[in-house]
Amino acid sequence: MARDIIPPLLLIILAATFTSPVTANSDGDALYALRQNLKDPDNVLQSWDPNLVNPCTWFHITCNQDNRVTRLDLGNSKLSGHLVPELGKLEYLQYLELYKNNIQGPIPAEIGNLKNLISLDLYNNNITCNIPSTLGKLKSLVFLRLNDNRLTGRIPRELIGVSSLKVVDVSSNNLCGTIPTTGPFEHIPLNNFENNPRLEGPELLGLVSYDTNCS
Repeated sequence: MARDIIPPLLLIILAATFTSPVTANSDGDALYALRQNLKDPDNVLQSWDPNLVNPCTWFHITCNQDNRVTRLDLGNSKLSGHLVPELGKLEYLQYLELYKNNIQGPIPAEIGNLKNLISLDLYNNNITCNIPSTLGKLKSLVFLRLNDNRLTGRIPRELIGVSSLKVVDVSSNNLCGTIPTTGPFEHIPLNNFENNPRLEGPELLGLVSYDTNCS
């Protein structure tokens, strides 16, 4: 009977062996969900193999020393399709670079879960709907470039609380309301809001409703 007893240390090693790939592959699952929703005429995503333990060997992906995804670099890659809520599971992601493609549809609210995100570059696409208010939870965000899309609605006032923001560009959309003037918006040049026919501003605090022209 004694020979059938597995030593406690061996049990720990076995547990780590069978559980760590699942954790590592959670990033791969999220990225593969994105791939499934994109058209890729130049096969830039050909290396994205969901059978690998983690996505750190995929092209256009950067990982940290713990094999967690920190960068997604797919700017100017002729991609079309939609973003997916699963992107919000990339908890170590710092740079989401998908500019100059033909991505359509909304920005998933789940992007607001990326607490380590520094740069969100979705400019020069065909993204529609509102800017999610959940982006106000991105307390590490420095660069927010959403210009040259088809976004509608107001500029979320939740972004006022993101003190790390240095660059905000929402020009050439169809936004409405007024331009914020407090928090990080004190230092954002007005030309970063131009070419939004229904956007007014800068807002006069207490005098003009921020959602003017949005009805």
